[in-house]
Order: sequence, then C-alpha cells, then structure tokens
Amino acid sequence: MAVSSVKLRTLYIMRILLEKTDERHVMSAADVGKALEGYGMSADRKTVYSDIETLNEFGMDIVQAKGTNGGYYIGSREFELPELKLLVDAVQASKFISRKKSKELIQKLEGLASEHDARQLQRNVFIYNRPKTGNETIYYNVDQIHAAILANRQIRYQYAEWTIEKTLKPRKGGAFYTVSPWALTWDNENYYLIAYDDNADSIRHYRVDKMQKASLTDRERTGKDKFRDFDLAELAKKTFSMYGGRDEKVTLRCGNELIGVVLDRFGTDVMIVPEEGGYFKAHILVAVSPQFFGWLTGIGDKMHIDGPEHVREEYRKHMERILSKYDGRDWKKDGCVV
Repeated sequence: MAVSSVKLRTLYIMRILLEKTDERHVMSAADVGKALEGYGMSADRKTVYSDIETLNEFGMDIVQAKGTNGGYYIGSREFELPELKLLVDAVQASKFISRKKSKELIQKLEGLASEHDARQLQRNVFIYNRPKTGNETIYYNVDQIHAAILANRQIRYQYAEWTIEKTLKPRKGGAFYTVSPWALTWDNENYYLIAYDDNADSIRHYRVDKMQKASLTDRERTGKDKFRDFDLAELAKKTFSMYGGRDEKVTLRCGNELIGVVLDRFGTDVMIVPEEGGYFKAHILVAVSPQFFGWLTGIGDKMHIDGPEHVREEYRKHMERILSKYDGRDWKKDGCVV
C-alpha cells in the first residue's frame, strides 16, 4: 500500500472512532475494518491495532474495553457532553443570534461529539422559541470590532433604531459615529460594544445588532486612560439593561427576605447593614436611570430608597409621572389609545 494510503487509512480510523464511539458505544477491530470499507479502504485486525496505537501515541485518548463485547472508544474529548449542552443552550437562548445561524452553530457543536451523543444535542428546549434577530450583520460587526481592537484602530458606523414600521432606520439622518472600541459584552440577552467617545469624553455602549456599515478607520484608538482600571463586572452591577445614567451611591432599605435579590444583582461584596424589625440596608453604586427605578418598582414595597434625598425625590417624581397616566383622563384626547 502506498504511503499516502497508509496515512489516509489512519486518519479515517480517527474519524470513525470520533464519530461513532463513546463510553457506551464501542467498536471492535473488525467493526473498524468494516467501517473503513465505506471509505474504499480495507485493513485486517493487526493493521487496525497498529493504527490505533499510532493515534494513541499522537495524543488521542482511545480506550480499550475488555470483555466479550469489548472494543475501542474515544475516552476524553475537547468538550464533554455537559459542556456541549451548555453551549447549545446558550446559542438557543441568544436573542442576537439569528435562527439560521443558530442551526449552523449547533450543527458544528454536534460535530464535536459522537453521533450518538449528538442526538442529545438535537433538542428543542423551551428557550428556543424566544425572539431571534433576523439581522445577520452582527457577525460582520463583531469581526470588525475585534479587528479594530487588535489593530488599535477606531471604528466608524451608523447606529440604527426601530421605527413604528418595524424596520431599523439609521439615527441622525444616517450620520456616522466614530468611536474607540475596547471591549464586547453580553448583557440582558444583547451584545454590546463598550467604547470611548472622544466627542463626549466618556465611555459609551452600543447594541452591536443596531450597528450598520461598520468599518475600521486609520485613526488610533483613544481613551486608554479611561479603560486602565475599567471593570466590566462593575459596569454590569450598576447599570440596568445597559442603560446609562449618572453614578450615585444609593442606600436601599430592604426586607430580609430580599437579601438574595440584592446579592444576585449587586454581588456578595456589597455592604450590608442589618437593622431591627427584619430589615437591612444595602449601600450600592448604581447608575440612576428610569431602568433602575423600574427594577426597584418591580421588587415591591419591601424595598425602598433610603438615601440620598435627591434620588428619593427623583424616584417619587418618576412614579408620579406614571400614575398621572391613570388619573381618569381621556387618553384619546392626549393622542394615546389603551
């Protein structure tokens, strides 16, 4: 047999074992030889033994099961089945990944398991029916952002918003934004670019799926000093759904039953001060915004802002504006319809 054919035979045996075997599904040397026939090749048992030994020396974890129904199977893989299940669920849950791309990614993940285990990944979990974006430019945008970060360049793009006709329309009449990209993060089911804006002299974040016509510029990135001690985890703690707002040190007074809610949202390093009567105070750094007030309202009357007073007043006025929409006025006269 030609040297090239010998090499191909060994590679086909590797493919057969990777695709068809696992701890519950083994193949004897005879089984492997029969599977080789599907590739137009043949090998006796001694040849299969020799090739498997070569693959083991190469670093593959090929285990020999003893006994009447013994044989060979792949022991450890790059990704274990539970890890692949987590990745599949993450793809299915990701709103910013289109349905078409989700199927493509899951098929690629299935290729990392045996064909038997791959069937366990072909499952329609409940979250698969969540809304999926139809905008596949996000993959191009992510590639451009990574390229810009690697090349230390700013990026230029249009930023879009939804219209009442359910289409994405560029803001500011199609004007281009130019920013310095520093990081990408996933928050509240959306992908965000974290960047420095020279014009505003501040750190900003932008939905990647709303970016259009993204491209690299010849300008070097700015804002390095702003990002020297930047902490994405801290940003996620203090912002709600990635909506900005001014940073404030706020004290929340909460019922003891809400300790899990507070720790889940702000982390275990938050300062907690127990009080009498089944309450505690939590001292937090938060971006004060309507989204923060909405989160607070959703918790209910067992949590309220204890200070500072101007934030309490801002929250009270926020609630009054909402309640004014339910004061018995004719909404049709106001241009609104329930």
